[in-house]
Amino acid sequence: MTKNTLSPDLFRVIDANINRLKEGIRVVEDIMRYRDNNKELSSKLKSLRHKAKINEITELLTYRDSINDVLRPTTKSELNRTDIKSIILANFKRAEESSRVLEELFKLHNNEYSENFKYIRYELYNLEKEIVLNEKL
Repeated sequence: MTKNTLSPDLFRVIDANINRLKEGIRVVEDIMRYRDNNKELSSKLKSLRHKAKINEITELLTYRDSINDVLRPTTKSELNRTDIKSIILANFKRAEESSRVLEELFKLHNNEYSENFKYIRYELYNLEKEIVLNEKL
């Protein structure tokens, strides 16, 4: 099956979602690492963050347009965090949603990338459960 070439507007979507995925993972990773001194969980998160990549870096940067992002301003819900648990949950959800977007878009372009982002998503589901239910939050 021949895969489609990604259009410039899809590179923008991919760039935003790879960034969002890695940022969400990094927030949780740093809490596990620096606040909880949890080497095992922070290492698992770091490993997932490093898997969140593609080879087409130049294309991503070429089509990045963060200045003109129509949803760039902060929404009220983004400012509403009540405790560390709400920060962890928000960032897991951000990362899971982004990995799903990437999984779906890469079905048009590269099955290996699609499967990689699916793997990341399911690992995030498992880590979310482990951290939220078992850590001191």
